[in-house]
Amino acid sequence: MKDSVEKILEKQQYAVIGNHSGVKLCHWMRQSLLYQRECYKQSFYGIQSHRCLQMTPTVNHCNHMCLFCWRHQNFTESSIIIPDDPRFILDSTIEAQQRLISGFKGDSRCDQKKWEEAHHPNMLACSLSGEPTLYPRLGDFFEECHKRNITTFLVTNGTTPKVLASLDPLPKQLYVSIVAPNQEIYRRLCAPILSNGWDAILETLELLPSLNTRVVLRHTLVGGWNMQDAMISEYARLDRIADPLFIEPKGYVYVGYSRRRMHLENMPTHAQVQHFGRLLASELGYEVLMEKEDSRVVLLGANKGNRKIV
Repeated sequence: MKDSVEKILEKQQYAVIGNHSGVKLCHWMRQSLLYQRECYKQSFYGIQSHRCLQMTPTVNHCNHMCLFCWRHQNFTESSIIIPDDPRFILDSTIEAQQRLISGFKGDSRCDQKKWEEAHHPNMLACSLSGEPTLYPRLGDFFEECHKRNITTFLVTNGTTPKVLASLDPLPKQLYVSIVAPNQEIYRRLCAPILSNGWDAILETLELLPSLNTRVVLRHTLVGGWNMQDAMISEYARLDRIADPLFIEPKGYVYVGYSRRRMHLENMPTHAQVQHFGRLLASELGYEVLMEKEDSRVVLLGANKGNRKIV
């Protein structure tokens, strides 16, 4: 990683780990410790916000340059030639998070019991930046997490079906971001830097029903781009191929570097996300199981009883 990139990440309060990984405190970690507010993953799936480790093994590696991405996009590296050891990455990210939360102890608003528990994460969100499946030892990394009874969530853009097909073990919950209802919007909105991205995503959707893990499709909704009513049937066609346990329509938020490419009006209201979710649920025969207004997200599924992972 270039020194200039590392300095930018550290200025943004990332802790850079080894040659290609990173960790950063989630907004909801702070909210949980100081204000007793929980993230939507806690509401939907039962994880504990203050014990969640938000990290990535590919802090500077991605094959998309999505217009709505809030992260620093300087993805000049297309592959990891010498991957860091999975145990080193996990140990180092936990240690880094412990350092990042150290200052909360002296804040009178901080729940001291939660602060102590936060030093021992039992949930890992492999999603912070980049495309995590570009890390060639991802299966070994998840195995190390599961040995320590750490629940794993993986968020992928769906462009690496061969990696997902051979991933062992799989994460406990697999998110696939389906941002576009068709190839043209995908090309314009996700700005892929690979030539066969859409075909790879379709291959991933066909693979998903065979994977022995909980599958969630996430539709990141960007006003004026990908959430018109007329697109619902196209999304439903893709969703039926994947047959996911859950679907999360989630609104884009106008923050970070995305403000260089988007406008405030591209950020949908929760009411608009609700409307999209209801139409899609009706098209698929799913139900709206839950919603979280402060995260602009609704949860769709066919079986409410399967929500909690822990």
